[in-house]
Amino acid sequence: MRVPSLLPAAAGLALLAQIPPFAATSQALDVPRGPTARYEGAVSADDLLARVRDCVPVSRGRYRTDAGAPATVPVCGGDGVVFWTADMDIDCDGRPGRYCNADTDPWFSPATAFQQSDGRHLSAETLPYIVVPGVSALWNHRDHGVRGGTVAAVVHQDRVQYAVVGDVGPAGVIGEASYATAEALGIPPDPLRGGAPSGVTYILFEDSRATPVESHASAVAVGERLARAFVDGGDRMEQGG
Repeated sequence: MRVPSLLPAAAGLALLAQIPPFAATSQALDVPRGPTARYEGAVSADDLLARVRDCVPVSRGRYRTDAGAPATVPVCGGDGVVFWTADMDIDCDGRPGRYCNADTDPWFSPATAFQQSDGRHLSAETLPYIVVPGVSALWNHRDHGVRGGTVAAVVHQDRVQYAVVGDVGPAGVIGEASYATAEALGIPPDPLRGGAPSGVTYILFEDSRATPVESHASAVAVGERLARAFVDGGDRMEQGG
């Protein structure tokens, strides 16, 4: 879950004193390696961004990227997708591992809003997933066929990473994804000091689903097919997994 934007001064200093300086590269952190290609499949970041250049808002207002920040981000929609461009905060929740646990993340939760096929919670370290805002009067993701396992294309600079909807965050804040998503996009994945301040586009394919939710291969296959149809400008795409 999202890290609060402000900490009490004493608690923050005590916490930082226990944390080694963060290295900006995943090699220095010895994190799991992401894809070597700049994008998965054959659909480029430029092609996807060209299709989401114009925003038709589907939310009833705008989201904050962090608690206390101005509300500047609408959820947009059309042609079988919903999308937004925001920052990326790091979600380390789910099954604990080497990089995501109560020692590395003081706001760590061992649970995710959605579970994998065997009933266990997702692993933020190994599964690329994104976080959607909680249901509110501002926007209800369920009204647009978005649920656990919905497939998304996440774009940062010239990289594309397919992911699933894996967790739900605060109702008024947007822009969050798992450790694995950030690492694959070349974004520092540390839950305290990582993330990207802006320039991340999240494109969710309505009524799609990776099967099972924990299968990244399924997310890539479904996402690549739907991304190609979306870029080619077809009518409402055939959905599914």
